[in-house]
Amino acid sequence: MGRLLELAGVTVRFGGVVAVSDLDLHVDEGEIFSLIGPNGAGKTTVFNIVTGVYEAAQGSVTLSGRSLRGRRPHQVTRLGVARTFQNLRLFGNMSALENVMVGADARHRTGIPGAILGLPTHRAEETSGRETARELLALVGIAELAEDAASNLSYGDQRRLEIARALATEPRLLLLDEPTAGMNPPEKSALQGLVRSIRDRGVTVLLIEHDMSVVMTISDRVAVLDFGRKIAEGQPADVRTDPAVITAYLGAPTDAA
Repeated sequence: MGRLLELAGVTVRFGGVVAVSDLDLHVDEGEIFSLIGPNGAGKTTVFNIVTGVYEAAQGSVTLSGRSLRGRRPHQVTRLGVARTFQNLRLFGNMSALENVMVGADARHRTGIPGAILGLPTHRAEETSGRETARELLALVGIAELAEDAASNLSYGDQRRLEIARALATEPRLLLLDEPTAGMNPPEKSALQGLVRSIRDRGVTVLLIEHDMSVVMTISDRVAVLDFGRKIAEGQPADVRTDPAVITAYLGAPTDAA
């Protein structure tokens, strides 16, 4: 199992504030890797660095050895990275099916002129994209909601829809930003099963999650950030008992915790 994503010496600054400091991190192919830490630890900043929203002040970010630094988000998507967001970003007035088809469009080769002219290649891609979208809606468990407006779906189903749209871009690496936020226990359990099934389809998963029961159950490895620095990394059981992690979460000396 080789390394898929690697960050080496990554530092991110916003003015005089260091959001991420000298971060070394790698995600292996085929694993579910969780990135955890208190609010403001720099987790979402890491996602933004990987996906081209921000550019690191220093350090390297590579996907299978190819540098991601300086690439725009759509270019990173083309290389095989997709993400969901902490705050849902769906097209509310579009149907669930149409939302997923937007993701499939990222892999289409015909552009606006082909769509306007109705070229055969464009029509074929639209047909293929629609079929893929229906398959992915079935995968995430909301096939029966394909024609419903995204804004009319329950919060949990909207989360599933966003995952389906991300998968439509055919990623090798899927970044999930707090996918169980706002879910009840049965929904969280079902989502864990979905994440495992995505991994079993050959998609590596990098996860930000605040629910420690989810993290400890689903993760192959875990890294912990605090004030932009990595303070622990390893197997879930080892990270859970790490004194530095206990202190970071409880805000108290380890012996008091």
